[in-house]
Amino acid sequence: MRFTSILSAVAVGLVALAPAAFADDMQIPVAKGSVQAGDGQNVTFKGNALPLSGKGLKVGEPMPSAMVTGAGLAPVNIADGKGKVRIINVVPSLDTPTCDAQTHELVEKDPSLASSVEMVTVSMDLPFAQARWAKAAKAKNMTFLSDYKSAEFGNNTGLLIQPLHLLARTVIVTDKEGIVRYLQVVPEITELPDLAAAMQVAKGLL
Repeated sequence: MRFTSILSAVAVGLVALAPAAFADDMQIPVAKGSVQAGDGQNVTFKGNALPLSGKGLKVGEPMPSAMVTGAGLAPVNIADGKGKVRIINVVPSLDTPTCDAQTHELVEKDPSLASSVEMVTVSMDLPFAQARWAKAAKAKNMTFLSDYKSAEFGNNTGLLIQPLHLLARTVIVTDKEGIVRYLQVVPEITELPDLAAAMQVAKGLL
C-alpha cells in the first residue's frame, strides 16, 4: 500500500516539480554523483526508492541495440549512431520542469557543440509531444527518440523505472565507434545531471 502511495506521489510530483525552477534552473540542484543502471539498482524520488530494471549500461561497453521511434513514427536503432560523438539526454518526460530545464540546457549551453556532436533526447513521451516541445523550444539541432512502444531502450540499458514505465534521468556520451565513454544516472530524479561534465567529455572525444 505504501509503495502505491509513493508511485502516486511521484506521478503528481513529476508534473508539479518547482515551477519557479524553470525561470532559474539554478534552483534545481545539479547531481554530481551517479548510480548504476540495471536490475537490483534504484533511483529515488524525494528519497523514496524506485527500482530500475533491465541489463545495466556500463562505461566502456558498446551502446546496446534498441528500437525506438523517431520523427514520422519511423523505427530507429539507437545503436546506429557510429561515426559521430553523441550526447544522449535521457529524461522521464519533457512535460516536467526539470526535464524541460535539462533539455534546454543541452540545446542552449553551447550551441556550437551541435556542429560536431550529435545531440539526442530519449523519453517515453509520444513522438508528437516531442515534436511540439522541439518546435516551442526552437531546438533544431536535437534528435528526439521515443521509447513509448516497448521500452526496449529502457530494458536494454537498465534505465527503465518499471513501476512508472518511465526512464531514469541520465546522460550518456558515446564515441565515434558507439562505445559509452561517460554515464551519469542521476540518483535523485528531481535533480539535474551534470551536463557541463558530459559536454567536456564529448569535446575530448572529437
